Amino acid sequence: MSLSGLRRDLGFARTVATGRPFNVLLQVTNRCNMTCSFCDFWPNGARPEDELTVEDFARLSDGLAERGRVLFSIEGGEPTGRPDLPDIVRVLARHHLTALFTNGWRMTPELARSLWGAGLTHASVSIDYATAARHDEARGVQGASERAWRALELLRDSSPAGDRRVHVMTVVMHDNVEGLPALLERTAALGVGHQLTLLSVDGDRRGGEGTKRPPPEGTGALLLDLWRRHGHLRFLREYFERMDDFLGGRAMPRCNAGSAGFNVDHLGELSPCIERIGEPVGNLRRDPLPVLLERLAARRDELASCQRCWTACRGFQQALSSPTLRTWQDLALRTRA
Repeated sequence: MSLSGLRRDLGFARTVATGRPFNVLLQVTNRCNMTCSFCDFWPNGARPEDELTVEDFARLSDGLAERGRVLFSIEGGEPTGRPDLPDIVRVLARHHLTALFTNGWRMTPELARSLWGAGLTHASVSIDYATAARHDEARGVQGASERAWRALELLRDSSPAGDRRVHVMTVVMHDNVEGLPALLERTAALGVGHQLTLLSVDGDRRGGEGTKRPPPEGTGALLLDLWRRHGHLRFLREYFERMDDFLGGRAMPRCNAGSAGFNVDHLGELSPCIERIGEPVGNLRRDPLPVLLERLAARRDELASCQRCWTACRGFQQALSSPTLRTWQDLALRTRA
């Protein structure tokens, strides 16, 4: 690991330990070439000239750096639809950790090298089904699966840390649970990591249930068993341990949205989380960042009772808001490059 990377890691740990926001979900665009049924970002894209600029992202990065070091989850829409994505990564990575989530369609050897060269920390490619036909059907694009697996190879082969920085990200739904072991076997053979997130259907701007539903109770136990058997399933075990409570409708711990992290959309609207994207506290282009963070803090008690989701971002924020020794071990040994 480089000296700058070590500084970012240590700064991130200090930020977590001092109770400041450490996770930012960032939609750099809502535009996407795919039409996943569980997402309605893609029908609501903005013109490129209306989206946040590299300079806007630089101000956000610098402003947060005055408070600590965060993990930026760079999402969309499809973030590689922006030709300036490497420049966005570069200004965020000056101070912070960066994780890219992509469908892989536009990945090329040149783009992969450019992203790593800009300072990208992790890259995840979305693949939800073990068979190409089912993945392509869900994504609404023929060849989506083939392009996604090719993107993984390109990212892996150009990564400065190889497989430790490259993952498949799978949304766990009622109709793909049975294929998860096969997916994990394939990522293990390919030499990349794997991450999982539970489907959300109750948050703002989700596509609604449609033909996709959350999996049944018992899925958490299955995933925890897979976590124990597959060292390349890189996430915190606490996430899977609490999943069946959520699926079974039992009491969950308080939500830390707005305090452990927040969401910034492609137009600069800052909201408590991606599930409450329709409740912005202001806009980065017109409101100072400290004011926006104060407005989030004022909603902390209200947000604590929210139980809309048990997505990976909530599980990550939940675990690190009250970390145990085991949490730090999982973070160091199972999730970091």
